[in-house]
Amino acid sequence: MPNRLIHETSPYLLQHATNPVDWYPWGDEAFEKARCENKPVFLSIGYAACHWCHVMAHESFEDPQIAEILNQHFVSIKVDREERPDVDGIYMNAVIALTGQGGWPLSVFLTPEGKPFYGGTYFPPTPRHGLPAFRDVLHAALQAWENDRDDLFKAGEQLAQHIHAMNDWGSVPGLILRANLLEQVTHALLASYDRRYGGWGNAPRFPQPIALEFLLLQVTRGNEDALKPVEHNLQVMSRGGLYDIIGGGFARYSTDNHWLVPHFEKMLYDNAQLASVYLHAGMLEKNPWFLRIATQTLDFLLEEMRHPLGGFFSSLDADSEGEEGKFYLWDFDELRQILEPAGQWDFSCQVFNLPRNGNFEGKIILQIQEDWERLPEKTGLSETDFLKQMDTVRALLYQKRSLRVRPSTDDKVIVSWNGFALRALAEAARYLNRPDYLHAAQQNAHFLLENLYTPKGLMRTWREGSPRQIALLEDYASLIIGLLALYQSDDDIVWYEWAVKLGEEMISRYRDPAGGFYDTRDDQQDLIIRPKDFQDNATPCGNSLASYALLLLYEFSGDDSIYQLATRVFPLLQDSLVKYPTAFGFWLQAIDWAMGPSRQVALLAPRTLEELQPFKNILWETYRPRLVCASSTFQPATNAPALLQERSVLNGEVTAYLCEGFVCRQPTSDMETFRQQMQTQASH
Repeated sequence: MPNRLIHETSPYLLQHATNPVDWYPWGDEAFEKARCENKPVFLSIGYAACHWCHVMAHESFEDPQIAEILNQHFVSIKVDREERPDVDGIYMNAVIALTGQGGWPLSVFLTPEGKPFYGGTYFPPTPRHGLPAFRDVLHAALQAWENDRDDLFKAGEQLAQHIHAMNDWGSVPGLILRANLLEQVTHALLASYDRRYGGWGNAPRFPQPIALEFLLLQVTRGNEDALKPVEHNLQVMSRGGLYDIIGGGFARYSTDNHWLVPHFEKMLYDNAQLASVYLHAGMLEKNPWFLRIATQTLDFLLEEMRHPLGGFFSSLDADSEGEEGKFYLWDFDELRQILEPAGQWDFSCQVFNLPRNGNFEGKIILQIQEDWERLPEKTGLSETDFLKQMDTVRALLYQKRSLRVRPSTDDKVIVSWNGFALRALAEAARYLNRPDYLHAAQQNAHFLLENLYTPKGLMRTWREGSPRQIALLEDYASLIIGLLALYQSDDDIVWYEWAVKLGEEMISRYRDPAGGFYDTRDDQQDLIIRPKDFQDNATPCGNSLASYALLLLYEFSGDDSIYQLATRVFPLLQDSLVKYPTAFGFWLQAIDWAMGPSRQVALLAPRTLEELQPFKNILWETYRPRLVCASSTFQPATNAPALLQERSVLNGEVTAYLCEGFVCRQPTSDMETFRQQMQTQASH
């Protein structure tokens, strides 16, 4: 008989709806039951693409005897961390404080008031690898509850106070940003970069697109030392393994130092952010391989992770047919049988590592032998012909692989992650002149605004026609950033209007008067604290996203109060930024923007927007960060950005206005003059 999760929409929760455990979703009903029956709460947090979440579910939550213990002595709550990262963040911090480490599945024991007193991550069914059996953990927690309850309540209260203290960022009156902060952080990042394998830290190796974006920004400031690590890391990640050479898209992380053996799940947020950094590096360096990886990653999202109405799904599972990675692995003989008749075997042997005995558990994970720049010469082909032949091999193997059982899809739509995809598609549309990407971005924006903005306000998730969960700060901020990226590619003022509306709501409902923003809306009452995270992880935190979004709005509006909100907390974080730069990568991007010089471009056409295209081609011929552009026919609408107001066309021709650092250049209708202005500014 199904439990209460059967009424949820999250695929992860629905995976547990037929467990013998009497699961509750997060909410008042579960905690009220715990209070009435004087029972502790067992909280389990995971997500659909999490391999070890599946393992623990099969080993323990499907076990009738373990279920009986949970049902008799605990109130059990199951949470999808992607739906409720606010819940996950609170209790992850608690488990880290208790044990020194965290991860998923997250297993936490709470008082009926929601205060944590014990926790861990994965627990096996029998003791192994130094981990206690889950059954023994349950008995120990129950024994402590029955015999040492006062101590548990004290421990829970102390943990709650510890978590609450993490929200206090402090205050230092008169503190200002150091003028050399960007140089200090860049030096710290370069000093800790692994020049042998690429990236930061030891295996498992996670992609760090946020840190790479920051280094690219420093390249545009003239710091050439920042370029080689970016190029190196993007190259080694894209050789294959972490990157799916056949179908496009990146796995979550590499289990080894060589970026070969991934944890095979594919997340929307990773792929959207990585597509952006490959796009920016490809445009900046005119690197066709990086642009190829960017477009293949976006094409993967469009092909495999998009709802027909335009929203993007959350993830693809690591497992298929009960085995992790089975969908992506090849036999040596299988590859030969596919490629040799098509005349592609010899080429493939020159390009890929193809050991007869495999490179992972007897199977082959496709990875090119060396950096792509060397391969055309090795194969005796031009760059263009080499890439064409790579496409031929990809098509042959993709067709064969498509006959396999695919990994399952977590088909819920998350606003903040869709915001990353929206931004990537909108930017790729204008940098690469791709109308198909622009159409996909428009469709995505329409989908989010029509389906996830409700009379209750912006919601966080959507699945099968049902929006769920009040939006978090990160959802508002990410969507604002995505909409403003689309506005600069599409010129439809509706995207700017929505960005302004969402910005006003974000300030009104999430702002902390002491500085920064809370992660949850002001009327949300189901947590023991109102969280206020400030550390970037695999995705930027809500506060760094909010600062960046407000800086963008400021550039269009010129409203200094927005700028002050965006930058108020920067000085408080600067010491942490230097010590732990990879944990604050998006803050660094926001600070980079705020430290300027930023540029504003206004383009006005006398008749139609199509007249602006030659000027836009100049504007987007290379990667141009710290720049916003607003375009309109003359005269702009009254609700158009202030950037467009009180400007006219010269002599009835397209007119470009370029401003930087509170100084405006002479408006021009001459394309060559505009190009020179942009090039001069770019080298500032």
